[in-house]
Amino acid sequence: MKTMIFAAGLGTRLKPMTDTMPKALVPVGGRPLLQILLEKLARHGCTEVVINVHHFADMIEEWCASHHTGVSIRFSDERAELLETGGGIRHAMPLLSGERFLIHNVDILSNADLARFYAEGEGKAATLLVSERKTQRYLLFDESMRLVGWINEATGQVKSPYPDLQPDKCRRYAFSGIHQIDPVLFPRFEGWPAKFSIIDFYLSICRDVPVYGHLQEGFRLMDVGKLDTLAQAEVFLEEIEAL
Repeated sequence: MKTMIFAAGLGTRLKPMTDTMPKALVPVGGRPLLQILLEKLARHGCTEVVINVHHFADMIEEWCASHHTGVSIRFSDERAELLETGGGIRHAMPLLSGERFLIHNVDILSNADLARFYAEGEGKAATLLVSERKTQRYLLFDESMRLVGWINEATGQVKSPYPDLQPDKCRRYAFSGIHQIDPVLFPRFEGWPAKFSIIDFYLSICRDVPVYGHLQEGFRLMDVGKLDTLAQAEVFLEEIEAL
C-alpha cells in the first residue's frame, strides 16, 4: 500500500510555532505529527510514502533522513510554489503511478482503520473517508454513497454537476482529509490550473465517474489546526492509541 502525505502547508493557524518549523513537525504528546502518522501507516500495511514539501521543506527531509520510520519515503518538491491538494497530487504523479494509493493530511489524528479503508476502495476510482462530525461544509451523497455535491450550510452555497440536485434529500457527511484515488483518473487532471482543490476535481467528475464516500463505525478524528487544540490533541491521541 502506497500513501501520499500532504505536509506542504504553511500551518498559519499554528503560528507562532510554524514560524520556526513546518506543521508536520509540530509535536503532539512528544512526537511530531509526521511521526505519529508514519507509525500508524506502517502498522496498517503501508510500505511506500510520498510526502509533498514546501514550508521548511529541508527540515522535513532532514527529520526523515535521521529517523527510522519503517516505510520507504520519497518527496514531491513544491518549494517553488504551493500547489494545493489537487495540484499537489498532479505534481507527484510520477511518484504515484501504478497502483491505487491513499492520501492523508498530516494534521489529522484519527482511529481510522486505514487497511480496511484501503480494501474498501478496491475496484473504485476514488473513495473518500467521511465522518458524522458537525461542520459548516458537507459532502453530499446519494443513497448508494455516491458523491453528488457539496454544501456550505452557513452561506447556502451548493456545488454539484447535477443542476436539479436537492441537498435536503442527500446524505451529508464531513470530509476527513483521508481518501484514495486510482491513477486511472490521472488523465482527467489535464486542463486544470497549476493549483486546484482535489474536492473541486472530485465534484467535477462525479457525474461521469463514480466517487464514493465511506463511513467507518465509531470513526473519530481531530484536526490539529490551532494552538489551543494541542492539549486536546494530546488527550485524543492517548485515547485512540489505547484502543
